[in-house]
Amino acid sequence: MALIVALGECVVGVIIGCLWGYIRKLDRILTEIYNIINNVPVIIYMTLIALLVGQSFTIMCISLIAFGWLTMARNVRNLVIMYRDREYNLASRCLGTPVWRVLTKNILPYLISIIILRLALSIPATIALESTLSYLGLGLGIDTPSLGILLRNARNFFLERPYLLIFPAVIVSIITVTFYLVGNAFSDAADPRNHV
Repeated sequence: MALIVALGECVVGVIIGCLWGYIRKLDRILTEIYNIINNVPVIIYMTLIALLVGQSFTIMCISLIAFGWLTMARNVRNLVIMYRDREYNLASRCLGTPVWRVLTKNILPYLISIIILRLALSIPATIALESTLSYLGLGLGIDTPSLGILLRNARNFFLERPYLLIFPAVIVSIITVTFYLVGNAFSDAADPRNHV
């Protein structure tokens, strides 16, 4: 689920972020949408969706993607604004190059490092959020394997068997640190400025 959500957030975030940063008319509208969605904690959205729509793997994936693209889009937008008025992009526009070609050929290669880093950080963030929701009884079904369900089931036995709570918490921490380190390594390797 974390991989599906991370890839979905990446695709939606990059597309919206490129349009948000490149097309000046969309800046105000998308900034307001971003502010409205971002000012409410994701857990409130997820709670409402779980109570109103239901709980399933598909619903959870779509919901997490629908509210998770914001960070990726904001980071991409900031970089697109930084690169869009460089001389080679202005020359491409003067020569009549289509917008999609300017974005994919001239700007996107400079965004690869931040996209990889955000993708790597999105996986543990999704796992942590799913664990939190499952722990609260708002995530996946009881028959689905999840760290949150393990923690929820173990809380009644914490005083007698504390390791039942410690192991899932340690696993989440290891996953988070591992993906952060791997994401940083790939991000540095993919950054074209490091290969000049």
